[in-house]
Amino acid sequence: MEPPLRRSLPRDGGATYREVMTSLGGVEMVDWNLAVTTATRLVRPGPEVTREDARAVVSELRRHAKASEEHVRGFTRMQPEGAGESDTPVLVVDRPGWVRANVAGFRELLSPLLAKMQERRSSGPGGAVLGAVGGKVTGVEVGMLLSFLASRVLGQYETFAPVTRDLPGGPDGGGRLLLVAPNIVHVERELEVDPHDFRLWVCLHEETHRTQFAAVPWLRDHIQGEIQAFLGEADMDLPALLERVREAVQSLAGGRTPETDEENGSGTDRGSIVELVQTPAQREILGRLTAVMSLLEGHADYVMDGVGPEVVPSVAEIREKFQKRRASGAGRLDQALRKLLGLDAKLRQYREGERFVRAVVEDLGMDGFNRVWTSPNTLPTKAEIGRPADWIARMRS
Repeated sequence: MEPPLRRSLPRDGGATYREVMTSLGGVEMVDWNLAVTTATRLVRPGPEVTREDARAVVSELRRHAKASEEHVRGFTRMQPEGAGESDTPVLVVDRPGWVRANVAGFRELLSPLLAKMQERRSSGPGGAVLGAVGGKVTGVEVGMLLSFLASRVLGQYETFAPVTRDLPGGPDGGGRLLLVAPNIVHVERELEVDPHDFRLWVCLHEETHRTQFAAVPWLRDHIQGEIQAFLGEADMDLPALLERVREAVQSLAGGRTPETDEENGSGTDRGSIVELVQTPAQREILGRLTAVMSLLEGHADYVMDGVGPEVVPSVAEIREKFQKRRASGAGRLDQALRKLLGLDAKLRQYREGERFVRAVVEDLGMDGFNRVWTSPNTLPTKAEIGRPADWIARMRS
């Protein structure tokens, strides 16, 4: 019998986790251990459930994740070659578990950029001292941001997931599916929808991402290459980056928001953290990344709606209520943080990507749409996401 809201990862940052994180590198620009500790201490525990109910939630999410695999692969006609049940694991986690999994992924993905920044800073006067102090400060700030996000994510397919004993992943270090049980319970209660239908609905969306990467072997390496190229082009102004992070943290603490800055005439609303670091080369790469992420998110939404009516009786009610929640956020604070973190752009990706997928499937059918997965050259451009007819014409030429 599984424990309630199965904690696949240690809650207290125990010896195993510390050893794993230490083995990934020494003193760094970000004190990742401190980021984990800060986030897990600050994150709210989630809705109250009995031990029996918690076990039932975990068990049901696992069943739905398994059932979603068949539903999604049948609807999309995407079948991983030679992939079995263990191609990528499904982990049902609590909020601290989500934090620990994401810190491990962030640390691996960002290591080339942070190493570059570390070298630049170490060569300056007092670099070693600044590094020790700055790493602690940044670790706390990153932890505060993660504590905010950890209470909002329902599920996540981790594409870049370093594998350890406590953090299993797919073959060759690729992929794991996280379902954040307390957040799913919180939202289903907030929306007052059927909990069993809602849990399956969430699993359909996340399983679509799992299927995308399992069925398209080159996709993970392609995205990783684009991200590393983006980071490699970074000519980062560290003080400016840290100031942007602090703005987000101050918003989180209720200090100020882009709107209040504007009202006070300070004019500090300068867009998201991502926008701060763009060089011309990065903007080009970011355009390609935005297109592929729009495709992946839109495809997941399209599949969720396509499968939903057959297996989720109350899907129409869930979709309507969830869309309103997604669009409105949770007030001024949430809207400010979404802008600072670039999450408002993610919302646009859902909408634009879903419109692209729907238009292509209506014109070419599902098999015609699936040509998009042939190679990086058949992925839509950012412009084609907004004009599906252009991609269709390119495929027909």
